[in-house]
Amino acid sequence: MGVFSHLQIVELGSSVATSYCARLFADFGADVQKVEPPAGDPLRRSAPLTPGRQSAWFSFLNFNKSSIVIDADNPEAVTRLTKLIEGCDVVVDGRKVDSAECPAIDVVTIRQRNPEVIYLEASWFGSEGPYSGFAATDSTVRALAGLIKLVGTVEGPPLHSPDFQTGILAGLWGFIAVASSMVKGGAGRSWSVSIFEATLTLSEYQAFEAFAIGDVMRRIGINRFWPGGPAGIYETKMGWIGITTLTPAQWHALCDMLGLFDLRDDQALVLAEDRLLHLERIERQLKAKLLARTAREWFAEGLKRKIPVIPVPEISDLVRDAEKNTRSAIVPVRLGKEVGLTVGSVQRLTLTPPHRGGKVPAVGEQQGSGIAERPRTRIALASSVCAEVNRPPLQGIRVVDFTMGWAGPLCTRTLADLGADVIKIEAIQYPDWFRGVDRRAAYVDSRMYEKTPRFCILNRGKRGITLDLTRPEGVALAKRLLAGADAVVDNYSVGVLAKLGLDYGVLSKLNPRLVIMSMSAFGTDSIHRACRAYGSTLEQGSGLPTVVGSPGDPPVMSHNAFGDAVGGLNGCAAVLVALMHARNTGQGQFIDLAQIECMMPFTAPWITTYSIDGAQPTKYGNRHPQFVPHGCFRCAGADEWIIITATDGRMWQRLARLIGRHDWSEDELLKSPEARRAIEDVIEASIAAWTLNLGAEQAMSELQASRIAAGVTRLPIDLLKDRHLRSRAFFQHIERPFVGLHPQPSMPIREGGSPCALRKGAPTLGEHNREILLGELGLSEVEIDKLLEEKIIGAEMLSETELAKSPGKVSSI
Repeated sequence: MGVFSHLQIVELGSSVATSYCARLFADFGADVQKVEPPAGDPLRRSAPLTPGRQSAWFSFLNFNKSSIVIDADNPEAVTRLTKLIEGCDVVVDGRKVDSAECPAIDVVTIRQRNPEVIYLEASWFGSEGPYSGFAATDSTVRALAGLIKLVGTVEGPPLHSPDFQTGILAGLWGFIAVASSMVKGGAGRSWSVSIFEATLTLSEYQAFEAFAIGDVMRRIGINRFWPGGPAGIYETKMGWIGITTLTPAQWHALCDMLGLFDLRDDQALVLAEDRLLHLERIERQLKAKLLARTAREWFAEGLKRKIPVIPVPEISDLVRDAEKNTRSAIVPVRLGKEVGLTVGSVQRLTLTPPHRGGKVPAVGEQQGSGIAERPRTRIALASSVCAEVNRPPLQGIRVVDFTMGWAGPLCTRTLADLGADVIKIEAIQYPDWFRGVDRRAAYVDSRMYEKTPRFCILNRGKRGITLDLTRPEGVALAKRLLAGADAVVDNYSVGVLAKLGLDYGVLSKLNPRLVIMSMSAFGTDSIHRACRAYGSTLEQGSGLPTVVGSPGDPPVMSHNAFGDAVGGLNGCAAVLVALMHARNTGQGQFIDLAQIECMMPFTAPWITTYSIDGAQPTKYGNRHPQFVPHGCFRCAGADEWIIITATDGRMWQRLARLIGRHDWSEDELLKSPEARRAIEDVIEASIAAWTLNLGAEQAMSELQASRIAAGVTRLPIDLLKDRHLRSRAFFQHIERPFVGLHPQPSMPIREGGSPCALRKGAPTLGEHNREILLGELGLSEVEIDKLLEEKIIGAEMLSETELAKSPGKVSSI
């Protein structure tokens, strides 16, 4: 029995976001009834297609669901759909993205008859605001979200990645909203998710960093990564290698490994931001040296030297990867008469694991229990009263947070935003490295570590204490906290908590209800578990870069630490599933989350097609396998660009008329994307001539006025003044010591019209030591003073000199 095997979920409309959200519930046993028109969900026709003409994207999004056909033209359609919803626990509604001919129903009235049903609605931009009526695609939304403009060659055009990144991110957020509603037994909640705002999870911290240091972000070339480097993908004697060097130690180790001693000894290259100014010289020497050995050989050398390096796999390498098959990162799937592979659930709960693969339903096919359209007695939520909207869904849950950087803190920040009491544990010897790694006296004495935007953004809503976990007194206090906690999250290197005496075996005996999640890069049992990794390393090793760009291009990375944010959201989702199980059974469990596996959903369709016919992925550059035209076009002004696409024949005709090609709009043959493909170069040239005379914002306004999907390619800093986000009060202001009143991004999920209120800013170092140690653990003032004197706790980061004198050290934290 799966954690959600008692749930019936109804999925309406057609959107990647709602399909993926429902798929995550199906992974853990929910009976998902997918409502489709007689011709099937339009996503069934999304490329790439298998030899049997099955959509690999649809397969990934929908295996282990049932399909129920409701024909809107049937007089009984509304009655059938109403009956289905009245008997379910959750409605996942994607009709605002694409109605997929779903019958018009009065959801409000239906929910009045079934007040316990949890409702989730997805839309591109939300129900109000300047963009609310915009036509959109995955790429136009990513352009507006600041995720395209920084990728590509310096001269342009900016380079987009294949679909469906926005839908996967929004689907995760939708799952988090619905699952959080169940942890404390609250039924009846109604959520909305903005796909645009969900996508900002990837770019929000870059926006604030750019604002803090000045608007300095510009496109600096393929596989170059602001604010330092080298951090990219490079060719070797055989294969490609991903390298990320941020710290001085990593840079020196890389130079030593490659024999680049002149670069190592150049004091102008010690800091990553300084190396950015000299990348041409650095990469010229770096690339020549890397050609001497294979990617695998360099990887082995990099591991010895603790450099974040990873071979960049082709899709074929992923399919053949024995570890990913063993860990169920890749699972079998049946698509009609074909059998292939796809990406499994990345929420790797060890006691209550997700389904390992499954079958894609044919149109109208029932799977599993086959209880569609049958009203039933509520099992899941009948014992609880309907939720109070003003009460956060996770109020009463306590999480102990051993995380640093981006991925882990994003996971726990989301839990805090949803009402959990999150206690963040740092040490004055080893504070969260997102506070800054500069230990020079000037940095420490001026408390600059309290002012970094990225730390403030990712740790809001938490309480903070300091404990030196390398010493017995610190570990003992941590155990006392954990004895009364519901969950603990860490993203240290594999084995660090075990060295400290805080491993799963110890903690599960201390508190059998405790949910314990490790968020390592590759998994606790991986052969690569000792590999150092950043979010960029995870992207490099995921296979995604090999499907981005044009034919003949090297593998292409995005321009942010993509893997961190994706890992954080998946970690939050996994904790919620485990908390639900603990609520129902009293049993905690261990979650072995491998962040690199969290990136693999973005490569899922190419894994499927390769597993069936061995075909290598087709690279489209800024074009699209279905939509013609689809591209990134220069506008008037310096480095101004816009993504434009025509998703169907009618949109194409409106586009042709707008750019002055009435002959094209009246040509019946050109209604077909296949016919337009034959003259794609000519079409793109005509669009480019039109956009070049307009500013990007004006071009978007004119295109959207004609209901044509278009999005300006924005820089992350542009988000802070985006008129749509301002109109929706997306940025909320919080007061915090050392920073003052400062903006924070909201969650993209809402109950009602306003964003969920943010409770408090990020904790200063050790801010809540006395509140927690004195007030909750019952320590005396004398005991606390002794802990301060011995530097087991504290409120100020130690400088390099002070750290050298401090007892206790676990350098791999």
